[in-house]
Amino acid sequence: MAVSGAKPAGALDESSAAHAVQQMFNSIAPRYDLLNHVLSANIDRLWWSRTARRFRTILADPNAAILDICCGTGDMTMALLKHRPAGARPVLAGDFARAMLARGARKFAGRGAIAIEADAMHLPLRDGSLDLIVTAFGFRNLANYEAGLGEFHRVLKPGGQLGILDFSEPGGLTGKAYAVYFRRVLPAIGRLICGADGPYNYLPTSVGNFPSPPQMLEMMRRCAYQECGWQPYTFGIAGLYTAKRTG
Repeated sequence: MAVSGAKPAGALDESSAAHAVQQMFNSIAPRYDLLNHVLSANIDRLWWSRTARRFRTILADPNAAILDICCGTGDMTMALLKHRPAGARPVLAGDFARAMLARGARKFAGRGAIAIEADAMHLPLRDGSLDLIVTAFGFRNLANYEAGLGEFHRVLKPGGQLGILDFSEPGGLTGKAYAVYFRRVLPAIGRLICGADGPYNYLPTSVGNFPSPPQMLEMMRRCAYQECGWQPYTFGIAGLYTAKRTG
């Protein structure tokens, strides 16, 4: 399978793709939370909660080093913090869209997380320094998926775990009904609330271009991850990829 990554309209290479994604998320940051909750009918809160529970054993370790990358406005970070004991090592919450990160920082200020402006493709962290990396609805926007997986592998400790929560395209009648909503209704609502056309046209396109679960699992194994798995959420509209760095 060829190396793939996000391809916003007009992007000619990985650098321009990353810049376009960064600009797009900075532009919609003021309405991002409202849009997410309206467009998902608040199901997104359930997805974050389920993802955090999946890693509750690591989260319960006060010394565990944890990164929520592409943290956006901090909802996944907040879900992780619910499982952290008092006085635990702070969770790192990173994003390269400054306007998104600023809103996240206001949510989790004083609650056990530290905001860091960081590019998922070039993490400012030492090799083998993390016990857990989680990313929610951000991995799909990386300009090069294999390079992103490689960078995550670099900073995970042997035995460290990875969780990638993202959208997928369900099959069957559910998939057909959802496709109508996702490709027609969702962009229209996004334009109405956000006042911009591009970001919520990009969303269904990005999901359509994202590797299917079997392709994604194959890519993770090729990037030297072990115990790779995928747990579908809400009929496969979203799902959690999990894996370990074992060496």
